[in-house]
Amino acid sequence: MPKQDPNKDKNNNFFNNNPLITFAIFSVVIILLFKGLVGDTSSFSSDNGANSRKTKHVSYSEFKGLVESKNIAKVEIGQTYIKAKSADGIIYTTRIVPSDPNLVTLLDSKGIEYSGFSETNWFTDMFGWLFPFLLIIGIWMFFAGRMQKSMGGGILGMGNSKKMINSEKPDTKFDDVAGVEEAKEEVQEIVDFLKYPARYVEIGAKIPKGVLLVGSPGTGKTLLAKAVAGEADVPFFSVNGSSFIEMFVGVGAARVRDLFEQAKKDAPSIIFIDEIDAIGKSRAAGGMMGGNDEREQTLNQLLAEMDGFGTDTPVIILAATNRPEVLDAALLRPGRFDRQVLVDKPDFEGRVKILKVHMKSVKIDNDVEIEEIARLTAGLAGADLANIINEAALLAGRKSQKTVTQVDLFESVERAIAGLAKKSRRINQKEKKIVAYHESGHALLAETTEGAKKVSKVSIVPRGLAALGYTLNKPEEDRFMMQRYEMWAEVDVLLGGRAAEEVFIEEISTGAGNDLERATDIIKSMVQTYGMSDVSGLMVLEKGRQSFLGGGQQQSREYSEKMAEKMDDFIKVSLSEHYDSVIARLQEYKGAIEGMVELLYKKENITGDEVREIIINFEKENNFKSKVVESVDEIKEELKEDAKILNKD
Repeated sequence: MPKQDPNKDKNNNFFNNNPLITFAIFSVVIILLFKGLVGDTSSFSSDNGANSRKTKHVSYSEFKGLVESKNIAKVEIGQTYIKAKSADGIIYTTRIVPSDPNLVTLLDSKGIEYSGFSETNWFTDMFGWLFPFLLIIGIWMFFAGRMQKSMGGGILGMGNSKKMINSEKPDTKFDDVAGVEEAKEEVQEIVDFLKYPARYVEIGAKIPKGVLLVGSPGTGKTLLAKAVAGEADVPFFSVNGSSFIEMFVGVGAARVRDLFEQAKKDAPSIIFIDEIDAIGKSRAAGGMMGGNDEREQTLNQLLAEMDGFGTDTPVIILAATNRPEVLDAALLRPGRFDRQVLVDKPDFEGRVKILKVHMKSVKIDNDVEIEEIARLTAGLAGADLANIINEAALLAGRKSQKTVTQVDLFESVERAIAGLAKKSRRINQKEKKIVAYHESGHALLAETTEGAKKVSKVSIVPRGLAALGYTLNKPEEDRFMMQRYEMWAEVDVLLGGRAAEEVFIEEISTGAGNDLERATDIIKSMVQTYGMSDVSGLMVLEKGRQSFLGGGQQQSREYSEKMAEKMDDFIKVSLSEHYDSVIARLQEYKGAIEGMVELLYKKENITGDEVREIIINFEKENNFKSKVVESVDEIKEELKEDAKILNKD
């Protein structure tokens, strides 16, 4: 067989990857070729004598001098320059001076033969017309080449997803994923299938083709998918759903095909599509008109590819979304994404494990109590907990400490929940007094109301965008539902700030605006959704659709104007009644409020234990039946239970 030139492909790649250079070289060659073939139309150029090759360029004055001396035999005049041939065969050229009208008269007086010639020809005329079009084509080829490089090949890069796909073999293991034990158990059999596919095929079991990881942002869906690939030690192809969407119709579908082809070549493997709702939205929503044709074609191709897998094809598709309610029903049917795994926010035990995982890379002081941090961070996701540890490490480094202390972690938790402390924001004494009484009112109601979340910290240091002070409450335990008395307790706590201003300042401010809004929403939900009032009985007035994006539930109103009036009256009366009750409680505990305000003025921040101590001392002095001691005892018992749970490990 003849040997192939090893440089052939390199040369071809050079010209393919540099279209503008190729176009320029081609144009120059064509111009030179035609110029050589056509030449100019002057009769001097057709002379065959040896001396005809001698050409000199002279100035116009020198040219006139040669004419005066009768050393010129023949002259040809063009549009911009003159050619003159001497008796000895030398050709002189010079540029025309338009301001000299006596040239022809001079030639006539010397008896010199002259004529005209055209400096252009059909080729130059044609090239002048074509040049703008050739320039546009060259620019288009240049940008087409750039698009081809950036988009990964094909016609303008369409259809190839290599540049869009991250292909790796992750070293993440299940031990690196904490707080989602149930989700790990659900995906464990996928690991077994990828390691030992024959075991399942022989027995006739059909492993799920697709697994949809559903959960709030930051709960660890992507990390769990990587852990599956790491445990199985298989290639991991990850791509974002939005990478399939392009302005050209058909590009997304071609990229889906390319993605699955790559995964099949490297099988056993895992395909992970993050934010699958970008391409998997329900086709019924909005009619899929106009620009959504591309998304529909991409979704159809994804559905077809998932149907194309046989039970013996060791390729698993994992996908993640925090908006499962918008996905197309065809994606969720058995045979496609036939298993949904909830990756939920961690409970108390899960938060402790997550904090321990992230603390491995940070130098932690011996005084740190992880359980206390876990209790303060109820409702936060794994990403939030990782950020809290990192913020604490940054605070410790800023103070030139060797280790991260409990104080640093508390400050980091406050940053995550309430925002950054605005130490430079100076509030006047009048506003400081209002804020102190307002927050003390919240704290007192939280400690003396059955079912309310107990106080962790009270502060009159401004934080976040608008908060001039805050009361940090922590739940005694993880809760997944609330009883009616607990919701009324939360309403009382929210009204405590406004009521304290009225009782002790004898005037109200705008600081309670958000409190009143939240209290109104709680009572409204009790009427509309939970059937906790006599207004509508057990009838649900609004249907909600759960959302994982932190926006709560999307509601749809289904009640009459008459019912709306009854509901408005109920909310107004309920707020008024509870507000009167809160005012009575505050007047009963005036001494305790004054004690809190005095301590807040002195320290600006007081702990929940200090709040409880002030209230208990006041109750003892006034022979009240304590409403706080029982709660403190309950918290201590809860701590003992938590310790037992953690010591199991």
